[in-house]
Amino acid sequence: MKPKIVSFSGIDGAGKSTQINALKSRCEEMGLRAAVMPFWEKVAQLKHIRAAAGSAIFRGDQGVGSPLNPIHRKDKNMRSFPLTIVRLFLYLVDGLATRNAVKRALSSNSDLVIFDRYIYDELANLKLSHPLIRSYVRLILRLAPKPDLSYILDADPVQARARKPEYPLEFLMSHRESYLELSKLADEIKIVLGLEIKEVGDIIARATFSLFPPTTPGRGTP
Repeated sequence: MKPKIVSFSGIDGAGKSTQINALKSRCEEMGLRAAVMPFWEKVAQLKHIRAAAGSAIFRGDQGVGSPLNPIHRKDKNMRSFPLTIVRLFLYLVDGLATRNAVKRALSSNSDLVIFDRYIYDELANLKLSHPLIRSYVRLILRLAPKPDLSYILDADPVQARARKPEYPLEFLMSHRESYLELSKLADEIKIVLGLEIKEVGDIIARATFSLFPPTTPGRGTP
């Protein structure tokens, strides 16, 4: 059986890493071979140039923020017409790279490949209310393969920023709305509400394990 593909998306601080690690552990307990594909590190193209340019042009911080070490990033929260044109080009390139990444995942010896973010996280950076942008997004959605399951972890922007203080609260609020709007364009995306961590994990595990036949040898019984 080919590996199953699952992706996680959502605003920064929504709890993606926590749920990805929990799902990977639960899969291994069930006898499933699970691998994680980090989108920014393994799929996105020209990432070093993009990070350096954002830091040099906007003077934003780099790295990952924490409650004890808040930072002020200036990259995807920056808006202008020239930046939108650049993003349209980069996201097209990343859409093609996503196709190749999924092909590699399907040829791996894993039972489950978990994408830590997906092309959806880039498309959510665009102004989805614009008709031309919506047409572009539909094009990229046809270009990039659909995972077997795609999760957007919904979260309260205030709580998310408290866990990962990197972007202004106003941006996180508008970014959350963008993800919800994207889910209407990509009907394969499942919205997981901001419940308790274990509740979210149980919902994700049940949906993910349902992808596998219950009596497959070596995979246990979900």
